[in-house]
Amino acid sequence: MPRPIRCRRVEFLPRFNYFSPREGSNDEVQLKVEELEAIRLKDLEGLMQEECAQKMQVSRQTFQLILEEARKKVADALVNGKAIRIEGGNYVFGNCKYTCLNCGKVFELDKDECPECHSSQVVCHRGKGRGHCFRHHRGW
Repeated sequence: MPRPIRCRRVEFLPRFNYFSPREGSNDEVQLKVEELEAIRLKDLEGLMQEECAQKMQVSRQTFQLILEEARKKVADALVNGKAIRIEGGNYVFGNCKYTCLNCGKVFELDKDECPECHSSQVVCHRGKGRGHCFRHHRGW
């Protein structure tokens, strides 16, 4: 059984979610919200990858994969004249709440075990037992 996808914490939601060249093709690329956050933290804020990973509450390797995918999509859009649509992904805005599958306790700490019963069977509260976050920001 694969590991469940943990919430990717983002601290920024864009005011604009669609960018298009004045001229070009009608093609577009979809940039996930957590991919935009990775670009923001690394390229705009200039943080080290370890710091970025900690802020997003993922491993450094996972952060690297998110960043590489994001940069590839942005490069494709710029080079090939495609629009960029920012939406979707597995993220939580702010701190993620977790639910213990053993005792049912809901908590906000970023731990791999329940603070009540110390079970390691914890999932994102928003995922409701499916092991992944829903898109928490509504209205997109």
